[in-house]
Amino acid sequence: MERLIKADPKNAEAILPYIGGQEVNASPTHAHHRYVIDFRDWPLRREDTTRAGRGAADSAAGGGPPPRPPAPRSGPRFRAAAAAAAPPGAKLTKNAIGRKRAAFWWRYGSAAKELRAAIAGLDRVLAVSRVGQHAAFAFLPNGMVYAETTIVFPLPAHAAFCALQSRPHELWARFFGSSLEDRLRYTPTDCFETFPFPENWETRPDLEAAGKAYDDHRAALMIENDEGLTKTYNRFHDPYENDPGIARLRELHAAMDRAVLDAWGFSDIPTDCSFLLDYEIDEETWGRKKKPYRRRWPDDVRDEVLARLLELNAERAADERRSGIAR
Repeated sequence: MERLIKADPKNAEAILPYIGGQEVNASPTHAHHRYVIDFRDWPLRREDTTRAGRGAADSAAGGGPPPRPPAPRSGPRFRAAAAAAAPPGAKLTKNAIGRKRAAFWWRYGSAAKELRAAIAGLDRVLAVSRVGQHAAFAFLPNGMVYAETTIVFPLPAHAAFCALQSRPHELWARFFGSSLEDRLRYTPTDCFETFPFPENWETRPDLEAAGKAYDDHRAALMIENDEGLTKTYNRFHDPYENDPGIARLRELHAAMDRAVLDAWGFSDIPTDCSFLLDYEIDEETWGRKKKPYRRRWPDDVRDEVLARLLELNAERAADERRSGIAR
C-alpha cells in the first residue's frame, strides 16, 4: 500500500480500510488492520476527473477557454489489480454471472451497490458481527470496505443503537436467528426485518439519550481495559465480576431496556436481571469448565416480552395486508 501510494498519490483513492466481524468484536476501538484495493464501479480506463473539474471551474469563472477533454488513463492502481487478478475469463464463463464477472474482472463480483447507496453521505454506520456470542452492535466509520462477516446498517443515530442493543432485540434475534456452535448467527432477514420496532424508533429523544450514555461509557470502558466487545461482555455476564465499570454498564443497559420497553408502552415489564444459565447442563459431567451464565431476564419476563412482540408483529403484518403493502 505505501509503495503504491508513494508511486502515485492518487492510488490512495483505490485503497480502502477493510474490516470484518473479528475486528468489530476484538478491538477496543473497532480498529481495522487490513487494507484492500477497491475500484468500486470504475471503468477499466478512467478519466482524470480531477483535472477536468479544475478546468471546468476555471472556465466558469472566466479564467480561460474551455478545457480540452482529458485523455483516458489507467495508471498504477489498475496495474496493481491486474497483477493480482486471474486472467480475464479464467474459470468464470459458465453462466451469465460468471461471464459478467469475467468481463469486469477488476471489480468485486458482489459490489454491494445497495449498501453503498444507502450509506452515502453518512459519517458512520452501525454494524454487528454476523456471528458472535453477544450480538454486540458498534459504530464504524463510513468509507471502509466491510467484510461479509460484518452486517452494516445505514443507521448513524444513538436511538437506533439503543433499540438494537437492547435486550428485547437480542431476545428476538436469539429466537429467530440461527447459531454456530454456541454463538448467535445474526441474519438480518430473520432478526432485523421482522422486528416490530417502536414507533419513530430512529428519532426518539429518550432512546437517543439512553443509547448515547451506554455507548459512551462502553467505549471508554473498553479503552480503559484494553478489551473489545467480546471480552467486555464476557465480564458483563460473569456472576463473579464486580468491577465498578462493568457494574455501571449493567445499570446503563437496564436504563436502555427501560427506554425501549416504555417506547412500546410496556411500562409494566420489569428490567431486573439475574445471572442464569443459558441452557441446562449436566453438573456431574460439566467439570471445571466455565458455566454458560448470562445476565438476563427471568424466564417468565422473557416469555412475556416475546409474546407481546410476536403479537405486535402479527398485528402489523395484518395491517400491511389490509393496506396492500404486504403480498
